[in-house]
Amino acid sequence: MKQRILTAVIAAALFLPFVIYGKLPFTIFVYLLASIALHELLKMKKISLASIPGLVSLVILWVLLIPTSYITILDEVNFSKAEFALLALLLLLTYTVVTKNKFTFDDVGFVVIAIFYLGIGFYFLIETRNVGLELVFYALLLIWVTDSGAYFVGRAMGKNKLWPEISPNKTIEGAIGGVVFAVLFSWIYHYFTGVLDNYLIVTVMTIFLSVFGQIGDLVESALKRHYQVKDSGTILPGHGGILDRFDSLLFVLPILHFLMNILF
Repeated sequence: MKQRILTAVIAAALFLPFVIYGKLPFTIFVYLLASIALHELLKMKKISLASIPGLVSLVILWVLLIPTSYITILDEVNFSKAEFALLALLLLLTYTVVTKNKFTFDDVGFVVIAIFYLGIGFYFLIETRNVGLELVFYALLLIWVTDSGAYFVGRAMGKNKLWPEISPNKTIEGAIGGVVFAVLFSWIYHYFTGVLDNYLIVTVMTIFLSVFGQIGDLVESALKRHYQVKDSGTILPGHGGILDRFDSLLFVLPILHFLMNILF
């Protein structure tokens, strides 16, 4: 527990200044986080980041992460993000032939999913910060409150397993408690910041985001269980890897973006 707390304090001390300052330093920092997460994800499949598929995936990940404010970079080469992604797919499929199927079609599918999973999630981390600091803290705190609420309610009242095959310790009562705690937090946060238009919108959005945040956590748990790894990495002692810490955020931020487009 002491190690987890110490790691959390150090990580927050490193992460928060970049979040607060924003701009190019934050974008570069997110690029670093996403690259480490890609390394962790590919490692589960025993694909080296230094390999040809690893380098191709890294380049395309960096392309997907280009924020809207820097999108003119792609205008210089007359390619869109979708065209770069298509080119990467063709290169990876070609590599299956070159390696005589040592790099398989399944490997291609894994790499492509990894690129989009991380690229979209971390892209929206950059874009959300560009919208405003209050919105980033809303997402970060919502995830933390959901996790904390689910943990304490689950410990106190949890009887029915949520998904024992994937995450044996999670309960239905805990999951509901996490959503309730998140809604209560959102009301307090909205009262002080006015982060969204009104309490009805903030309540509806918070329920969706809290649920999808928990789904994001379950997805990564299922991924680790499938590939028989305990943690995605060891860069954060007591917490695991970057992917372990950002799994919920990778789901919450795109959903936040979609909901804002629908509701506003």
